[in-house]
Order: sequence, then C-alpha cells, then structure tokens
Amino acid sequence: MMTEKDLELQNALLAKYDYVKARSVRSADHASFDVPADRLVEFATQLRDVEGFAAVQDCEAIDWGVGAGTRFSVIWHICNHTTHLYIRLCCDAADNEHPSVPSLCGVWSGCNWIEREQFDLMGVNFVGHPDMRRIMMWDEYPYHPLRKDFPLAGVDVPYYDEDTVAQASIKVQPAPQNGGPFVATAGTTKRSSEPCGLDQEWTEGHRKN
Repeated sequence: MMTEKDLELQNALLAKYDYVKARSVRSADHASFDVPADRLVEFATQLRDVEGFAAVQDCEAIDWGVGAGTRFSVIWHICNHTTHLYIRLCCDAADNEHPSVPSLCGVWSGCNWIEREQFDLMGVNFVGHPDMRRIMMWDEYPYHPLRKDFPLAGVDVPYYDEDTVAQASIKVQPAPQNGGPFVATAGTTKRSSEPCGLDQEWTEGHRKN
C-alpha cells in the first residue's frame, strides 16, 4: 500500500494539475498518473522545475494485447532525491498499429537510452527523441521481440552481417536475441536450450551444480 506521504503527494498533484488523473490501473506503492499525450511534456517539466523530481529511473512500455482497445502504454518512473518519493507517469499510445508517445528526453536526458530500448523491443516511437534508433537489435531487424504476438520460440531471420559469414568461413547462426526468450522443452532444462547456460566445465575447472 502507498504510504501517507505518497497519498498526500498524489492528492496534491491531482488538485494542482487538473489535466492528469490517478492511474486507472492503480499503483500499489507509489503515486501514479495517467497523463494525456498532449500535456505530457508540460506536466513532466512542471514535475522537474516546480515539484523537484530531478531524475528519471526507468521507462517501460506495456503491450496490453492485440485485441485491446488501447494496446500500448508507456510508463516513466521519476524520483525526487530530496523527499525520496517516486511517481509514475503513464501515457497511452493512440494508434495501435503505429504507436507513438512524446519523448521526455528534453526534460530528463536520462530518458535517451531507456526510450530507445522500448522503441527497439516494443516498437513504440518516441516523438521528439534526438536519436530514435534501435539499441539492441540491428537496424534492419523487422520485429519487436517483447510484443505479446512475438512467438516464444523466436523468428528465424538471416544474420545481418554477410562479411562476418564470409570471413569466418563457417555457418553463422542467427543472433541469440532473435531466438529468445529461450524456453526449455518438456523433459529438458533451460541450460540445454540457452547458449549462455551451456556447460563450460572444461574451461572453468570445476563441476557445475
């Protein structure tokens, strides 16, 4: 449950900024707000300049599912280093096919890489971001691996770097990212299906538990 301080903060901000609402999906521990896209940057700027929320801690996108009325939402986690209070800002993407929300990089520079991660893995575009490129997958990769309609077994695509294939003179397997998350089949363990979990006892000098 939220503490009295968190509840006081939430109520104070709701009274002061009448264009935001308490999140319909209530946060159990910290104040959280649903913010309309056209007021998001304005509200974030007020939080930084007036309310003392100087730092962003994280950013995440939510895929509510293919059949959802609003499929994608983005949440930023913001911190006040003086009061040690946290809040969450949630903004829905209006377009399910080409989801986009405003970038908060101009308010908190720390949003840069974490917004790029959500662009890469969830396919949400952050309008106004200074460098909206993929950060994990290669630029030409056609999928967004953390969406709910992305198959658990992954999608087999050719490795992007043909020069590596030619110079190594061996068959290069698709990059591990496009095969994940790795799921153990019935009767096996995750170690047998995930490359980084393979038994390396011969180099480590001791048996694994």
